[in-house]
Amino acid sequence: MAYRKIREIGDPCLKKKCRPVEEFDERLHLLLDDMRETLIKYNGVGLAAPQVGILKRVIVINLGDDRILELVNPVIVSTEGSYVDSEGCLSVPGKAGEVERPVKTTVIAYDRKGQRFEYTGEELYSRCLCHEIDHLDGILYVEKVIRFVEVDE
Repeated sequence: MAYRKIREIGDPCLKKKCRPVEEFDERLHLLLDDMRETLIKYNGVGLAAPQVGILKRVIVINLGDDRILELVNPVIVSTEGSYVDSEGCLSVPGKAGEVERPVKTTVIAYDRKGQRFEYTGEELYSRCLCHEIDHLDGILYVEKVIRFVEVDE
């Protein structure tokens, strides 16, 4: 395992739509392991594969207490409510902005072994699911910002 370099705004990789994962093999496992290590190293909440230069539909989310949720080919199947809150991004350092997101988001995805599962995130984790899935479609949160806010450094 190794951490990978985070691609930053302006990198063409961040604007491309990702391809679905078709093979649940050692290459996928290595990518997931590296993404986990990268997410932890940079103290992020979520990370999408294009942020490390890989155009595959893969995301990882830090649920806390050393629990990392791995989602391969995630698809949003339902959302509930909406609220505005501040969010940032490892690929857009030094910035934060208010974005409207669902209060609750349910996705269907696959784990590293190809087993289908459903996950529902609320508030922060709903926001994170939507933010990271946007990355898979080449969308950065700055395109959805209502207004930028001060960043505590």
